[in-house]
Amino acid sequence: MESAQMLQPVFVPREFEVFAGLDVDKTRIAVTFTDHNRLLKSLQMPYSSQHLLNYTRKQFADRRVAFVYEAGPTGFGLHDDLLAAGHRCLVVAPSMVPRAPGQRVKTNRIDSRKLSEGLRGGQLNSIHVPSLAYRHLRHLVQLRDSHVRQMMAAKYRIKALLLYEGIPFPEAPASNQWSARVLHKLGTLPCTAAVGFKLNSLVASLYFHQLEAAATQKQIRRFCQQDPELSRSIQYLTTIPGIGWIVASHLVARLGDWRQIRNVRQIASFLGLVSWEHSTGDQVQRGSITRTGDVRLRNKLVETAWTAVRKDPELEEFYRRIYQRHPRPIAARKAIVAVARKLTTRIYSVLKQQRPFRLKTGVAQAPLTPEETACPRGRLDQPQNEGTHGS
Repeated sequence: MESAQMLQPVFVPREFEVFAGLDVDKTRIAVTFTDHNRLLKSLQMPYSSQHLLNYTRKQFADRRVAFVYEAGPTGFGLHDDLLAAGHRCLVVAPSMVPRAPGQRVKTNRIDSRKLSEGLRGGQLNSIHVPSLAYRHLRHLVQLRDSHVRQMMAAKYRIKALLLYEGIPFPEAPASNQWSARVLHKLGTLPCTAAVGFKLNSLVASLYFHQLEAAATQKQIRRFCQQDPELSRSIQYLTTIPGIGWIVASHLVARLGDWRQIRNVRQIASFLGLVSWEHSTGDQVQRGSITRTGDVRLRNKLVETAWTAVRKDPELEEFYRRIYQRHPRPIAARKAIVAVARKLTTRIYSVLKQQRPFRLKTGVAQAPLTPEETACPRGRLDQPQNEGTHGS
């Protein structure tokens, strides 16, 4: 698989002679070239990797050049072209570029110079640039999540409309409120022509996004089955209790090539499941989780944790231990987030070792009580329909 070709060694500035900082937008590139001693050239050119390569070849033919630009809407095409031409290129997260607190002027030229000087000083760390297979999987996963969000929005709008008009929602079990029978009943509710038109439009929108989400999920399965590495990684992840195909495919899409995961802490940090810390001297301050990274994936993993504690006695015992350490109003929230973070260590193990997870046996626990699984409503770690993502 080509993702193995994307692995890059640690960037060492002294191995290069020229450092090019690129500020990229959809029409042009602001470029600043520096060497180890001074500014060489600062200019603007059309957004074209070929134009940039031609200029570099003409001006620095006998010198080793390294490039850097910020991740953004233009994607990784420029990175791929520079890499294919034999150059080193870093793509950095905009939030991780050092900035002077007192700086009040921002231009493309200033930004490109800042990137060039940061690259020369070894202050910039590249993100993991995914290969084409992982990028395409991300597109599909994001599309499915978009349809799921639109489905939820349509359901909220239907209930809000009925509540506003004083029309009772059709009776149905709590676990099956949006079955085909309920949707059919919605079309026969007594209401005015205007309300009926809006209601039918919302139901049609719900039908559309349901069908599109299902079609996208089928396409994700077909796409992953055609790639042995993607299929194998997903298969290993689904052996972890609580993690199903949807969560596994989202994890693989966002984490990318498992060879680039450096240590067991990296996944939890990437998903924002580590505590923020502001410590100095003898004073140590730690707070709630950082909540950085992919919000949808983090929420899916917390939902997965609720399923996992019911399937895995070891995680259930861990949940109880964390639960007992905290006051009752926040105990369930703290405990389930801790379980989600513990799941990241299992994810790391099965991906790095490329093996299925083996559940420990012989640990018996009493079932969790409703009090132990009660969480504040509307929070990240709220117990929801575990089957949505965990099965």
